[in-house]
Amino acid sequence: MPELDSAHVARIVDRYGGDPDMLIPMMQDIQADCGYLPQAELKELSRTLHVPLARIYSVATFYSSFRLAPKGEHTIQLCMGTVCYLKGAGQISETLQKEFSLVAGGTSPDGKFTFSPVNCVGACALAPVMVVDGQYYGNLTVEKAVEMLRQVAAGQAPMGEQVENAAKASSRN
Repeated sequence: MPELDSAHVARIVDRYGGDPDMLIPMMQDIQADCGYLPQAELKELSRTLHVPLARIYSVATFYSSFRLAPKGEHTIQLCMGTVCYLKGAGQISETLQKEFSLVAGGTSPDGKFTFSPVNCVGACALAPVMVVDGQYYGNLTVEKAVEMLRQVAAGQAPMGEQVENAAKASSRN
């Protein structure tokens, strides 16, 4: 856990005039600076604003944009939409979680990957689809997905069917 920099929290609180109604922007600033919401910073924010820590955590867990743990070096989003699921995304997800010690919505123990199953990435024509560091890869198999993440973990560009963006993939329909 990172060491608390109470001056950091104080600067953010001062930026918003110490107004507890500005809790969300303050939390956004902490996350922008730290990459996530460290527990020590949230406790200091609670103490400084006189806002119960439970309220701060309820905000942090309500909004999916907030992270309570550091993000991995690489972000992996696996589409679990209907078409992707029917074409094998469920098996891909299970295998990736076992192979790379991933937990849905979490970061791998080695800090390499943050894995997020998502509802749809809008590239159904290329199902199943995985987004690795913002780049779309389609027509996956379990084997292709595992090999791609091995390549990424080794610092290589993943080999797979890249799509410039989801709109391009969807226009193939």
